[in-house]
Formats: sequence, C-alpha cells, structure tokens
Amino acid sequence: MSLLRSFSVLVLVLGLVTFTVQPPSAAAKVLTPDFVALAKKLNPTVVNIRTAKNIKPKQRTRRPQQQNQFGNKFFDDFFNRFFDEAPQQRPRREQSLGTGFIISADGYILTNNHVVNGSDEVMVKLADGREVKGEIKGVDEKVDLALIKISEKDQLPFAELGDSDTLEVGEWVMAIGNPFGLSHTVTAGIVSAKGRVIGGGPYDDFIQTDASINPGNSGGPLFSSDGRVVGINTAIIAGGGGGIGFAIPVSMAKTIVNQLRENGKVTRGYLGVRFQPLTADLAKSFGLDSEKGALIASVDKDTPADKAGLKAGDVIVEYDGKQISEGSELPRYVAATPVDKKVRIVIIREGARLEIPLVVGLLEDKDGKTGADSGKESDRIGITVEEVTKENAGRLGIRESKGLVITEVKAGSSAEEVGVSSGSLVIEINGQRPETVKAYTALVAKLKKGDVARLLLKKPDGSVLYVALKVE
Repeated sequence: MSLLRSFSVLVLVLGLVTFTVQPPSAAAKVLTPDFVALAKKLNPTVVNIRTAKNIKPKQRTRRPQQQNQFGNKFFDDFFNRFFDEAPQQRPRREQSLGTGFIISADGYILTNNHVVNGSDEVMVKLADGREVKGEIKGVDEKVDLALIKISEKDQLPFAELGDSDTLEVGEWVMAIGNPFGLSHTVTAGIVSAKGRVIGGGPYDDFIQTDASINPGNSGGPLFSSDGRVVGINTAIIAGGGGGIGFAIPVSMAKTIVNQLRENGKVTRGYLGVRFQPLTADLAKSFGLDSEKGALIASVDKDTPADKAGLKAGDVIVEYDGKQISEGSELPRYVAATPVDKKVRIVIIREGARLEIPLVVGLLEDKDGKTGADSGKESDRIGITVEEVTKENAGRLGIRESKGLVITEVKAGSSAEEVGVSSGSLVIEINGQRPETVKAYTALVAKLKKGDVARLLLKKPDGSVLYVALKVE
C-alpha cells in the first residue's frame, strides 16, 4: 500500500509540473510586438524631407602688392593677372535629405533643426508619393527640433505622441526613416539606455537604442511597441561595424512643440548660476556623503539665484520637488519651468540642509541678454565662449588663468570661414575688452544682422590677430 501510495503521489506531482510549465515560445510571442501591423499603421505618418540651400561663391581676394627680392612687382602682377583671368566660381545649390513625422491632421510635422537649418527651400514627400512645399514655423537650436507646416485639403494620418518618461531599458522600439535616401525603411531594436549625455547641447538627455539608425534617419520617429512616438532620432555613433543611435525623448519635445506652434520660438526658465559636476573628491571636501547634486561654481549678479541668496559652494540636491542625481539634470529642469513660477530649492551649505524659495527668470534668446545655467554662451557670430577655468584650460591647452576662451566654432559660420579655432582667447570685441561671458554677451547683443564684429584674438600658438565676423 505504501508503495502504491508513493507512486500515486509521484504521478500527481509530475502531472502538476507538466501542467504548470509553459513552453518558452509562448512567453516570447506575448513579449514581441507585431512589427508587421505596426509598420502598416505607422508608415503613412512618416515623411521624407528634402532641403535645398543656395551657396554663394566666396569673393576672390587679390595678392597684396609687396616688393620682392628682385626689386620689382613682376610676380605679384603675374599672380593677380592669373586670378583675374581664371573662371569665376558660380553659385551652387546644396541639397540634403532627412526624415520627419506628421503630428496633427492639419499638417504639422516634427523633425530635427539640423535637417532644415539654413535651408532656402523645404520639400515634404508623403507616403503616397505626393511632394508638397513645407514652411518652417519655428526651430529650437538648443534641443535640435524644428516644426514644419504643410497645407493639405485632406486630413492627414498622424502619429500619436507617447510618454518617454515611462520608457524602460530593454523595451522594444521601432524606427522609420529615410536612411541614405531609401524611403520608409523600418528597423527595430530595444532601448539600450536612457539619460545619455553625448555633448549635443546644453539639455542632453538622449534615449540610446540599438535599432539601426543611419544618415537620413535624422528627424524620424522612434516608436514604442504600442505605436506611440517616444523619441525623435537625432544622432549616431558609428564604428566597429555597427552603430549606436540616439533619440530626443518625446516628453522633452512636447512642451517645445507647443511653443513653436503658438509663438515660433521657445522660452525657457533660468536661475543665473554656473555649476560643475560634483566629483567624489569635491563631495568629500564639502563634507557630503554622496556625489548627488549640482555644485554651484558662481552666481551671476542681479539674477534669480542671486536675489534668492544662492552662493558659490552650495550644492543643489532638489529642485521643485525633483531630486538632482547628476548635475546635468538641473539645466533641463530649470529650462522646462514656466517663467515667474515660484519653486523650492533644497541645498547643502556647509553641511546644513536648507530650503530656499526662488522665482524663476526668463532665459533670453541670443539676441538679448542671457542667464544660461550651463557656463557657456553661443552667439550670432558663430563662436561659443567660456570664462577660463582650470578644467577648460587643461582641455584646450592654454596657459592663461583668466579671460574668455573660444570653445566651439559653428560649422558654416563666418568664424569658420576666416579660420577661427577653439582655444583662442578673445581679447577685444570692437575695441572693448570683455572679461566675463555676461559682458561679452552684452556687446554681441548690440550688434544687428549684417554688422561686422571685429575681434582681437590670441591664438593657441601665441600669435595675435584681428578677424572680422559677420553677424548672422
């Protein structure tokens, strides 16, 4: 009887095991999206964008007349005659391709700013093959977004914007774009990481994905498994036979799109502080038990931060109810805050935890004053300047301990054309010597479109020269 009872129990247990274990393929089918259905539904919402830019030929300069070792100007006359008789360069038309996606039935399209920046013509090709002219309604250079409008009598299919904040690492995503001019190419992958900072701008917060993204995908949508847009494909890092794609989170883009649609530009909040990453050594020196927070390096005068009593050495650990884990988070939170909103800031000062109320100010655009919280300022003459610090001096290989140094030169700007390079010190602008970014920005703000800014620069090799830059 005991043997029979044991055999019955064993059969019962095996039966339960057989009954409860699911085949691996069944679970996989549940987790994998139906990409065929998604592609059919979403392809009509994606458009190809073709832009054209008229490039004017550079003016030819004659060789200066100089006395040579033979005591005559034969060679100078020869070279000048050669340049005069050579055929003149003709204006040319530069074209490029990108991607965008329709976000409303009345024809609003979202894409990257770098896809349409500086274009004289924007043409939009719909999924059904129709090509219509697009109008740029507004751009945001800092986040690299642009809003385009096309006029169509019929209601257009459009993509629904999702919530990138709830996106999890490991989730399936699908990209549709125009890589290498191959229209409506569908690729799929997963979310590899979130919150990536790749040096793309002051508000870096990219979604990283292994879904194949290539040149031409810029401005295209990154869809979640439920068919909603969670990102705008923007950048790639290629190499080693593969590539990594980065997308702007759609939650960041939503408020920007609304402002571009209503005003054609974006307004942002600011504090007026300049901060730096909180390293382990710095945290220890301030008596902190973690590296979380944003360390204030300086506070600009007559700014919201100054009026609220913030000081250099304060560590911001919480902003308007949001914990600051990394310093790079602070500019994004501040920028997204409505102007004149009263917020609560939590800081650590000399080991004590303090709560400070602050009224957020307005970050002016590049035609006015600035209160940038990133420690640098870019302007209309194609260069970005920063006040010299130990960090950027070491990075750029300069010996000076103070002044203004050029850290970036905008591609295609007049500064690039005349050979301005990063690492050069700005000594004068139109005869005046700015010692701070704020003073420099105030001088640039006085310039009008078409004016010429005369800069006296000290190059990395120690040579000093004047350059003339056109105001864009």
